[in-house]
Amino acid sequence: MDLSKNTPENIEFMVNAISEKLRMLNIGAIKGSAFDEETYEDLKYLYDMVMKKDSFSPSEMQAIAEELGSLRKRV
Repeated sequence: MDLSKNTPENIEFMVNAISEKLRMLNIGAIKGSAFDEETYEDLKYLYDMVMKKDSFSPSEMQAIAEELGSLRKRV
């Protein structure tokens, strides 16, 4: 998958990968469609950071979840 392209499919892929890597219990609450293409670069940066690490402390997981929340579309 070419994540250098800002597409809805890539956003969906990255959000799902982050959720799976962190073993988030409520994966259904975080959907790729909840993110604007304007936040793609920030989401990609977060994705790259998460994929590089093998494990996360509880505070790191909370910070990542908060960052995902801040990147979501404002409705």
